[in-house]
Amino acid sequence: MELFLKILLIIFSIGVITAVLLQEGKSAGLTGAISGGAEHLFGKAKARGMELVLERATVVLAAGFFILAIAVAVVIK
Repeated sequence: MELFLKILLIIFSIGVITAVLLQEGKSAGLTGAISGGAEHLFGKAKARGMELVLERATVVLAAGFFILAIAVAVVIK
């Protein structure tokens, strides 16, 4: 059981790293530096397509990673 959870944890960690690295930056160039979070706040740049899929996948993988990390710590103890 412990080995299975550790392997699953490694898979989730690689998935989180991959999903984060595939995402584009939220602010590109000088325009993003000037407008800051206002552009995101007022919804001018809405995530669509692949960006939305990567964003949701990152959230799911990160949640799974934290849950698995806690589970591995409990099983080892």
